[in-house]
Parts: sequence; structure tokens; C-alpha cells
Amino acid sequence: PILAILIKLNSKGPVFFKQERWGINNIKMYCYKFRTMYHTKEGANEFVQATKNDPRVTAVGKWLRSLSLDEMPQFWNVLIDNMSVVGPRPHVTPQNLEYSEKIESYRLRHQVKPGLTGWAQVNGARGETPDIEHMQTRVNYDLYYIHQWNFWLDIQIVLQTM
Repeated sequence: PILAILIKLNSKGPVFFKQERWGINNIKMYCYKFRTMYHTKEGANEFVQATKNDPRVTAVGKWLRSLSLDEMPQFWNVLIDNMSVVGPRPHVTPQNLEYSEKIESYRLRHQVKPGLTGWAQVNGARGETPDIEHMQTRVNYDLYYIHQWNFWLDIQIVLQTM
């Protein structure tokens, strides 16, 4: 509730932000986050990936992002069973379409539920993907996770995330 009040006091718009992502077996889902950017009307702009020092990010949003608190509503996604705590991070639909064509093994990431955190994230492959090499690195980590999965790897990733 405190975060919701801070978001509302800092800028106009809803507290939560939902965005279409792809989950297991390429099934579309909505991923929930606390809103960290100034609100624009839905469909007003094409997808533009957030960048470091993005001017669209609010003051409260910058703080939420620095502590990854903006991701907390994704526990709702875990509760409704379209995400897991650990797994490959889900990407927005435009990225899925783009990288499915450019990276041969990209869609293999969708053989498991997406996660709040993952092997790629704890190994530094998180945030902005300015080029195909960055996304390929992320995909490589995701595929490693899928092929090497075990309970202890999940525990390690959760501990590294904290």
C-alpha cells in the first residue's frame, strides 16, 4: 500500500502496469509490475524498450527499479500459475517476434514457465538489450538453465537474486 501511495503521489495514472508477454508454450499472458514511467494512453506509442537514464521514468520509478521493487506484483503471476519464481524472464511480444526470427534457439526458452528471476539475470544479462549479441547471451543463459535445471540451481538463483 505504501508503494501504491508513493506512485500515485509522484505521477498521474494507474498504480499497476500490465504488459503482454509470452509464457510457457508461447502462450500469451499479462505480466504485472508497479508503474515506473509516466502514464501514456494504451496503444499511443509503439514499444520502446526502457534505457538507462530513460526520461520517461518517474522519480519514484527510478527508486523502485533500482531495488527491483517494480517487479513485486509479478508474484500475482506466480500465484495464478503463469509464472514461476525462477525461470527465463518473459519478454514483451515485439521482442519475441523480432528475436524468434533472428535467434534460432530463441523459442526454446518457452519450454518452461517464465520466472521472476533467472540464471541470465544473476549472471548480469538483465535490463536493456541494445543489440542481438546481448539477447543471444541472455538466451544462452536461459538454455543452460533449462538443460541443467535442478532444485538446488533454483535455490542458488534465488539466493543470488537476494
